[in-house]
Amino acid sequence: MTTRSRVLIFVSAVAVLAAIGLASVLHASARADRRDHVQAGGPRVTPGTVTLSGRGQVLFRNMAWGPHRDEVVSVPAGDPSGARTASGVKCLRFYAASGTGVCLQAVHGPVSDTYRSLVLDSRLRTVRRYDVPGIPSRARVSPTGHFAAWTAFVGGDSYAGTNFSTRAAIVDTRSGELIPSLEDFRVVKDGHPYHAADVNFWGVTFAADDRTFYATLATGGSTYLVRGDLRARTLTTLHANVECPSLSPDGTRIAYKKRVKGLPKDAPWHLYVLDLRTMRETALAERRSVDDQVVWRDGRTVVYALAGDYGADLYTVPADGSGVPRRIASAALSAAFPG
Repeated sequence: MTTRSRVLIFVSAVAVLAAIGLASVLHASARADRRDHVQAGGPRVTPGTVTLSGRGQVLFRNMAWGPHRDEVVSVPAGDPSGARTASGVKCLRFYAASGTGVCLQAVHGPVSDTYRSLVLDSRLRTVRRYDVPGIPSRARVSPTGHFAAWTAFVGGDSYAGTNFSTRAAIVDTRSGELIPSLEDFRVVKDGHPYHAADVNFWGVTFAADDRTFYATLATGGSTYLVRGDLRARTLTTLHANVECPSLSPDGTRIAYKKRVKGLPKDAPWHLYVLDLRTMRETALAERRSVDDQVVWRDGRTVVYALAGDYGADLYTVPADGSGVPRRIASAALSAAFPG
């Protein structure tokens, strides 16, 4: 092959790669432009004042395309599919309780994104900022509003497989003291101190005593529900095959996702509720795989997200195993009932 032929092949290859790159950029730009425009038939969203102090409301991340996509919005709890009031605060994950909110955000850079956690007051004003070491996946605030927690992927981006690593952090929203990783806590497994290089924690949920919390521990290819003690800095295993726990308002039950044999590897979970006194499990009526940390709407029902046309929709199902799932809001994610 002559030098001239090599040069022509090289120039042609560069031209093809440039064309592919330009097409990708134009496609991404067109997609982003579509997201900036309201789609016909979607929920009505208007800007307004959103606070965490009002009762009778539900807040969530608005997933509908348009100028308010990703903003925290408020709707009446009795009409979650109704008109939305947009706050102007954009979050990837959001939660709130007792006038305190936590918002996990992406900070878009010229080369790659970084992530941060914002602690918000009752008017959604930022009072504290913390760096988050990876892609945000879970967020919670304690019933008192005195503590907030978040989980991020620091390796991988899905809970479905085993090749991922997470980092779960807890912050005292009053003092600002940050526990950057639950890996610093002492683990007690089956009554004995436990040490392993592969431990992962995620999905924190708080009790009302400002001391007790629950989370998922993964190690050795299995997951466990652990009870945490913020004062003693300990984590104690309670029950196997529990992921993304959510403590009921009365502190007696845990709603969670459980891996079920026979389900696809990329969608392996069903929802269950665990009685913390008897350790009895109850399967919920939702038979689709749910990859979410559910929220208790009240003592009788839970709310969770499933994939939808705009990314996610919110559903509800009774917590006692009865009834049927019901969609309550389209284009919505990260629900919170802060009142």
